Parts: sequence; C-alpha cells; structure tokens
Amino acid sequence: MSETKDHNLLPIVEVEHLGVMSYAEAWDYQQVLQKKGVTARSHNRKIADESERIAIKNYLLFCQHPHVYTLGKSGSVDHLLLNEAEMKEREVEYFKINRGGDITYHGPGQIVAYPIFDLEQFFTDVHRYVRSLEEVVIATLADYGILATRIKGYTGVWLEGSPNRKICAIGVHMSRWITLHGFAFNVNTDLDYFNHIVPCGIDDKDKTVTSMAAELGKNVEIEEVKAKLLSHFCRIFDFKVG
Repeated sequence: MSETKDHNLLPIVEVEHLGVMSYAEAWDYQQVLQKKGVTARSHNRKIADESERIAIKNYLLFCQHPHVYTLGKSGSVDHLLLNEAEMKEREVEYFKINRGGDITYHGPGQIVAYPIFDLEQFFTDVHRYVRSLEEVVIATLADYGILATRIKGYTGVWLEGSPNRKICAIGVHMSRWITLHGFAFNVNTDLDYFNHIVPCGIDDKDKTVTSMAAELGKNVEIEEVKAKLLSHFCRIFDFKVG
C-alpha cells in the first residue's frame, strides 16, 4: 500500500455490482469504459489549458458469468478439451480475448472483478498492479482463515500443499496505463468445469484448482465476500469509493 494520503486527494473509484452478466456483454462494457479513459488521456496530452482537461474515471466492476471459457492471447486452443458440440451440450460459451494468460473458466459461484483503473492515478507499475490484485484476494481469504500465497513463476493466488491449489486466476491488459480484465475468484464454483480445460495452461500433476467452498466444506455468502474484497481493494490501492 502507498503512503497515507490526504483523504481528499485519493483517487475515486466508482463501484458497480453488475450481477449475472454474459461474458460478451461484460467485455463490451469494459472496453467502452477503457476507451473513454484512453480517449481522455490522448486529449489531455494535446492541450496546455488545464481547464480543458477531461477527468479520467476509475471503475471497479463485480459480476458473475454464465458458464464460459476464455483464452488469453498467449494461450493455446489445444488447452480446451471440448469440441463445439460438447460445449453446446454443456451450455458453455468460448471466447478468445486480449488479456494475458492462457485458458480459464468463469461461471456461477465465482466472483469476477474488473478494475478499469487509470494507473497514473495510482502507480505506473504493471508488476505491482498484478501483485496488488493478488494481495486483495490473499487478504480476503485470510478473513476466512484460509492461508493463501503466491507461487514463484505463476500468476494468481494459490493454496500450498500436495497438490498446490489455485483459487484465483488473474489476467490483465492495459492501454495508456488504463487497465482491462482482472481476476476470477472461486468462491462456490463448480470445479468440474475445470476438468474440460488445462487450467491456465498448467499441465502439472502437483497443481490443481480449488474454491473457498471446497476448502471450508460449505458454501460462502457471495455478497459478504464481495464486501470484504472491496474493503481490501480500498486499503491496498488506497482509493475512496465515489
């Protein structure tokens, strides 16, 4: 977390709870918000008069998706183990997108967070940004007595053991320091859907996926988890909710 600042000078983030939203709709919405910021940045860099500057807004979107597999730009389609007919039978959609990382799953019982942040208002450091997203989830899990960590060489949040278990996948993209995509946090997720992909392209018998429900032996209240995530977002990224 950054040094304590005057509360009035903190970045402002508008938080939106979108409920259950199709992946395509959420992706389009993210791109609209990011494009507004990128356009404003381009405008601001061409003018000298401060009064003509356009304020760049920050957003934090929370949602859940119907069953969907998404493949990042560096991923391999071979890591999707279902054909088109099998996906249709299971009512699973598929998208190839511009975030980093390989293939992952989104679905009911999973909290997806999409920060559309202007990092020039926070810090211009991609590595720190990803580590900060991980820290939000690690801190939230600690509130439930779940000890989570990072594993060297792998993005995301993990629980160490035999096997090591991934509980949150992270994939980001940015343009002119304005972020896109975010993280997928397994809360009450049906983990069977991960059996039809090579999750995040990690084909390692010592690594698998898990959820809060699997670790605690019971389902967890989604709204409560979101509230804790937001609290840690505010603390770690040092912003106020607008």
